[in-house]
Amino acid sequence: MRVVLVSGGVISGIGKGIIASSSGLLLKTAGLKVTAIKIDPYLNVDAGTLGPLEHGECFVLADGGESDLDLGNYERYLDIQLTRDNNITTGKVYQAVIEKERRGDYLGRTVQVVPHIVQQINDTIERVAKIPVDDSGATPDVCIIELGGTIGDLESGPFVEALVQLRHKLVRDPESSFFNIHVSFVPLIHGEEKTKPTQHAIRQLRSSGLVPDLVACRCDASLDDATIKKIAFSCQVDLDQVIGVHDMETIYQVPVLLEEQGLLTLLHKGLQLDKIPLDASRKEEGAKLWDLWKKTIDVPKDLQPVQLALVGKYTSHMDSYLSVVKALEHASMHLKRKLNLINVDSEHLEEAMLKKDPSKYKDAWAVLESVQGIIVPGGFGNRGIEGMIATAKFARQKKIPYLGICLGLQVAVIEAVRDLLSRPNATSEEFDNNAEHKAVIFMPEGSKEKMGGTMRLGTRPTLFQAGTEWSKLRGLYGGVEVTHERHRHRYEVNPDMVDELESKGFHFVARDDVGNRMEAFELKDHPYFVGLQAHPEYRSKVTRPSPPFLGFVASSAGLLDKVLKEIAEEKVVVNGHHF
Repeated sequence: MRVVLVSGGVISGIGKGIIASSSGLLLKTAGLKVTAIKIDPYLNVDAGTLGPLEHGECFVLADGGESDLDLGNYERYLDIQLTRDNNITTGKVYQAVIEKERRGDYLGRTVQVVPHIVQQINDTIERVAKIPVDDSGATPDVCIIELGGTIGDLESGPFVEALVQLRHKLVRDPESSFFNIHVSFVPLIHGEEKTKPTQHAIRQLRSSGLVPDLVACRCDASLDDATIKKIAFSCQVDLDQVIGVHDMETIYQVPVLLEEQGLLTLLHKGLQLDKIPLDASRKEEGAKLWDLWKKTIDVPKDLQPVQLALVGKYTSHMDSYLSVVKALEHASMHLKRKLNLINVDSEHLEEAMLKKDPSKYKDAWAVLESVQGIIVPGGFGNRGIEGMIATAKFARQKKIPYLGICLGLQVAVIEAVRDLLSRPNATSEEFDNNAEHKAVIFMPEGSKEKMGGTMRLGTRPTLFQAGTEWSKLRGLYGGVEVTHERHRHRYEVNPDMVDELESKGFHFVARDDVGNRMEAFELKDHPYFVGLQAHPEYRSKVTRPSPPFLGFVASSAGLLDKVLKEIAEEKVVVNGHHF
């Protein structure tokens, strides 16, 4: 077992997830199989009930697991498929131990943090590290573990103790290894790079029982040589064990930065990678991945821009839409366009805002008038809904490319029922349980009482309907009859209104495998007016963008016909994506 632990000091939120993902990518370019685990010390069992404005988005995994957004980074960078077990929380650990205690598994012994909680953590790590994460079915060679928060946090104490014990076990095994990347922060104060916070962070790390094999210093610009020498001397590490991770133009350039500073060489030595037998094909596959990555992220600086608007209710904290933004970035890079994304609070588009604050109302609508495409992502609750409905109507009538994701699909359906079917009071059961015209309803498979893990979650089939060969969306998927995307929702389009809507040209081009749930709609006489009940952003990769997002950005940039032609001619299929 080979483990790379990415821990943090000084402050949280300085990029441990990107450094962990980048480290894993570099190992994959060497031909290795890599998996990843995120440890979150909070008491929640998972991220499903965490508010997006506090914690960022909830990333949905293929098995329906609701996880920390960093697992999205791992999947995007490493092109792997993780499970709910790859996100370990304090809540999960204590829940498992308490269930064992209730069953009598501990045979009357006193159940304590040490050894029982600590052992549960390590048992989970060792089990999950062996789960295959790609189509090869092979056991991963290396497991990246990111420890959330910072060393010294009270809530992460049991996890730190578990990792100390895991390190002690692995370093004594000649077939195993443990490599600790500690991410610190070097602030620039009055023009001087300050090393004292890093010195204290390393001292805290060592006092906990862990030893830094690499100190990754987050900073605004490249570190001075004198600063690196000072950190190395003060922290008792070699010069090559200190690297600076300064701000880059895009986060996708971080792997290149780390590779240039010798991270792969350090990992090769520290993990004893020479002991892992690799055939020529795996090495060649890794080299091709690295070439593709560098080619994908190497875009000219004078790119033609594509101006898009994201209309949502959580725009004050854009991590709420992290996967959506990343999917737009992936599509833009693929099309060699510069993404200019403007965030619009949907409440600012409502008539009530015109009375409350006319300037906000006018500014919000001015943005929609100026952009080339509009995306409305998912969300919950009725705040800002009327602004989203108005947005869908604006995009439909003005022939502006529109992509509705989950709630974005539902508000477009509500708008169509109000306007095309002349039912002005139509709404969703989520917003008004007693409404006369429910365009969106609650359908069994979930619960409205118990919140955690009760929605329609995970990968589900999407079946394109007969006679939809004209569909741009289907064309983006390569003309397939069935594709699979991930879901996270409780409410569905009301099946009783489908026939009426389709008679008005509002086509539901895809449904579920039973035929009762509407998976996607599309308008024929529109450049790109598409809605999906699923969340295709969760499957978008840096080197392989999501088809609906690719189509949306391409349509906004005037490139959709070209993209559809290329896909139709090449007929290349990779996990349902066609390039």
